[in-house]
Amino acid sequence: MKHTVHTKSGVTEIKTADPYSSSLQLTDDDLYLFSEGTHTEIYNRFGAQIWRAGETDGVLFSVWAPNAKTVSVIGDFNSWDRELHLMHNRGSSGIWELFIPGITEGSLYKFSIETNSGDILEKSDPLAHFSELRPRTASVVYDIDRFRWSDDDWMQKRESIIPHSAPVSIYELHAPSWRRPETGVFLTWKELSTVLIPYIERLEFTHIELLPIMEHPFDGSWGYQTLGYFAPTSRLGTPTDFQEFVDECHRNDIGVILDWAPAHFPADESGLAKFDGTYLYEHKDKRLGFHPDWNTHIFNYDRKEVSGFLTASALFWLDKYHIDGIRMDAVASMLYRDYSRKDGEWIPNEFGGRENLGAVGFIRKLNEKAHAMHPGIVMIAEESTAWPGVTTPVSDGGLGFTFKWNMGWMNDTLKFFTEDPVDRKHHFDKLTFSLLYAFSEHFMLPISHDEVVHEKQSLVNKFPGDKWHKLANLRLFLAYMWAHPGKQLLFMGSEFAQWDEWNHDIELDWKLLDFPEHSGISSLLTDLNELYRTSPPFFELDSDPGGFQWIDHTDTDNSVISFSRHSAGGENIICVFNLTQVIRNGYKLGVPESGTYAELLNTDSRFYDGSDKGNLGKTASVSENSHGFEHSIELTLPPLAAVFLKKI
Repeated sequence: MKHTVHTKSGVTEIKTADPYSSSLQLTDDDLYLFSEGTHTEIYNRFGAQIWRAGETDGVLFSVWAPNAKTVSVIGDFNSWDRELHLMHNRGSSGIWELFIPGITEGSLYKFSIETNSGDILEKSDPLAHFSELRPRTASVVYDIDRFRWSDDDWMQKRESIIPHSAPVSIYELHAPSWRRPETGVFLTWKELSTVLIPYIERLEFTHIELLPIMEHPFDGSWGYQTLGYFAPTSRLGTPTDFQEFVDECHRNDIGVILDWAPAHFPADESGLAKFDGTYLYEHKDKRLGFHPDWNTHIFNYDRKEVSGFLTASALFWLDKYHIDGIRMDAVASMLYRDYSRKDGEWIPNEFGGRENLGAVGFIRKLNEKAHAMHPGIVMIAEESTAWPGVTTPVSDGGLGFTFKWNMGWMNDTLKFFTEDPVDRKHHFDKLTFSLLYAFSEHFMLPISHDEVVHEKQSLVNKFPGDKWHKLANLRLFLAYMWAHPGKQLLFMGSEFAQWDEWNHDIELDWKLLDFPEHSGISSLLTDLNELYRTSPPFFELDSDPGGFQWIDHTDTDNSVISFSRHSAGGENIICVFNLTQVIRNGYKLGVPESGTYAELLNTDSRFYDGSDKGNLGKTASVSENSHGFEHSIELTLPPLAAVFLKKI
């Protein structure tokens, strides 16, 4: 087959294999399952697949554009000429396909869509596995199946883990601004792995959580304005580079969780918006299909093809990249039709309610499939309302998430710790209220990126007092967070008390680690994580009220609270928190058993740059009643500090 292309140097005639000599490649089952929204592996069949048709190698292109008049494949292989590779219409499915012989990995392409009104749209592939580096928007043919994984031990171990009763402590980071190279814009995945993995190993977090790494239009979006739901951003390297990064994390016993944003999508011309000239992925009516807060479109979750597309996107990362969990962003905005809307700005559902029933169905289907197909992974909801059963299994009427961010705990606890210690005795309810509902869901305690941007101040700067008091409060807060029922998530920079808010344009203030007061915070995090990972009372019964017992939450005069954490096997750890800067000498505390209690952790230790007040490592009980127990101990409670104790 010969065709003419126009180049800068003139007109050239090219001879290629005839793309219309092969039979149609997609099966009737492919088309049916896609239309029903049940084709969970559309990423293996649709988009741009390196393909062999008979004895001919090439690429099979396909795209969903049911309302298009014509669709063509354009790319660097045909001088972006839409007349050369017109696609076949597969009828009522709305799928267009074309096998083009001779095209190889690395080829650039888009879909040229002629609308019924005669307009020509050039769209990136919604299922592309790779994209050009921004600001260019062409998709790239890429083979993501050639990588050979070496994480079998991790993957087999993961299948046997029950996350609710396992240690989960997460370090959340924005990869492009964690560290910056001396030359260039961002560290690549290869460069990042050489510094990030040893760092996480030293701090002993169980997982990292990456802000969205899916392809997005501009650096300042943090990744939440997704364009490529099946493509890691080209800013940090190739898909293979990211696979190698995850593989290396797993070989060093570090889990990888991805933020994922199916709540909205941007209106970029190259993306999903009005994809075939009609409202295809989104609603036509802005009362259903547009976020006023973010100026983004809302997916039409009621449409089977759309919910199937999103379900396959999440499963894609679990499958092709061995990701260990998905944190679904902005779930509340998906669940409610009136989210951030006034009366008259939203449309009730078919029953007159405000629930987005399509979104509920999509979430349930996804969580069921994800857990069934990938045992041991976690599905995490950022959900800020009182929606019932967020982490209840779908079979029992819930949404089926593994964990829910405990936004109530975050807000109340931060408010308490921002109070002057002198006044904290008047605000104990903020600290204790979370225990009234701590076991109603499987919770995660989030101190995320959202809490350290937009003039909210860094974590350490939220606390009152001078430098010493701020740092002591941070040590106290972190110990309270790690002792409280629930899994932990901490955003980067908080682990060494960065003074400035997070700025995505610059790296963290690493020079602070040269100072003992900041390296002391880092050392505390290491010890907290080590103690947490090796102590079943801190994680085994996180969602069971039997794993927690108040000793005293009413001592407002001294501003001291105390509780005990329990394991399924009867192991106990006592946690005591002095919430003021006054040293409490001879503090009497009831304990469940007689014996000697070792000081497992003291946040005032000199190793953390504290004042080193404490109990010389241990204290013995006496047979005196206190706090409802027959035995008690006397403690020296350091200023603004936590002490953890265990009977030896």
